[in-house]
Amino acid sequence: MSDQHSHQNFETRAIHAGNTADPLTGAVVPPIYQVSTYKQDGVGGLRGGYEYSRSANPTRTALEENLAALEGGRRGLAFASGLAAEDCLLRTLLAPGDHVVIPNDAYGGTFRLFAKVVERWGVDFSVANTSDIDSVRDAVNDRTKLIWVETPSNPLLGITDIEAVAGVARQAGVKLVVDNTFASPYLQQPLALGADVVVHSLTKYMGGHSDVVGGALVTADEALGEELAYHQNAMGAVAGPFDSWIVLRGIKTLAVRMDRHSENATKIVEMLTQHPKVTQVLYPGLPEHPGHEVAAKQMRSFGGMISFRVEGGEDAAVEVCNRAQLFTLGESLGGVESLIEHPGRMTHASVAGSALEVPADLVRLSVGIENVEDLLADLRQALG
Repeated sequence: MSDQHSHQNFETRAIHAGNTADPLTGAVVPPIYQVSTYKQDGVGGLRGGYEYSRSANPTRTALEENLAALEGGRRGLAFASGLAAEDCLLRTLLAPGDHVVIPNDAYGGTFRLFAKVVERWGVDFSVANTSDIDSVRDAVNDRTKLIWVETPSNPLLGITDIEAVAGVARQAGVKLVVDNTFASPYLQQPLALGADVVVHSLTKYMGGHSDVVGGALVTADEALGEELAYHQNAMGAVAGPFDSWIVLRGIKTLAVRMDRHSENATKIVEMLTQHPKVTQVLYPGLPEHPGHEVAAKQMRSFGGMISFRVEGGEDAAVEVCNRAQLFTLGESLGGVESLIEHPGRMTHASVAGSALEVPADLVRLSVGIENVEDLLADLRQALG
């Protein structure tokens, strides 16, 4: 993170970090450098280090500087998708014969990457309940190179004590990776709690408007950041300039959006906990949630993601999704509009039959920033 922004509060960094006024025109928003190649002043005479936009692009640089500032990291890297970021990280840090500890509740695409892609080239993994420090410690062996954590987790909203798992990682001499997508850097700062790398799907809260796909890595260590940057260039799944610009624009309102997401979610949780057709509400803001105390310690607030289980099993859960009108039936999350989905048939279909299989009666909500009374009315009619 640049010393220029290190003393500033989050909301200020979100607007200004990486967003230097254009030196030519004074434009307060960084231009979209929709360009592939750059004129050199003699062989090897690069202007600002730019030669080819896979290697570096000024708009992407602005985003990457912003990401590092928001997470309090040394280096930020922007990718074409969250899974592209994960792929780069795994191929940079792992080799055949290595081992990774992954959570028993995680995004289905992350599990698919480990189980169907990474495992095929000789990397093994074990599943652990990352909310249980002993479970994590027991899963580590002499071949382990990474511990992977999602907190809050997708879709069961489990909470992992980042600082405690970081202690396990340090003791074992392995790196800790935290997927911070559900919380965003506004609500949670994994690097400050001891993580080595933060992963984001920029598609979600960072972009915030359901109009871009992107991913990011932010490192606590400059050398690791350089190593990842080398592989980012070598592998090529970089964020394009327009996508980078769209994410930068979304980040400017991240703080105010996250406050509204959390506020709306809290009111919806209150309703769901009292509804006769809801058998369980999974939300770390609830005092009875097993991870509530940890979440209160390491998060600013509890976020906009809610999962709940309904009477009547899978068919009833699917019907709730189908009856929703204001809540859009869709597979993503983190946008200004509210979304609803059935994880077992949608985002987490790839984990069916595995240790990560989710309950069939589960419904997941991404609570948007609409008027909460309208959202409550829609959920009541959807539940029947």
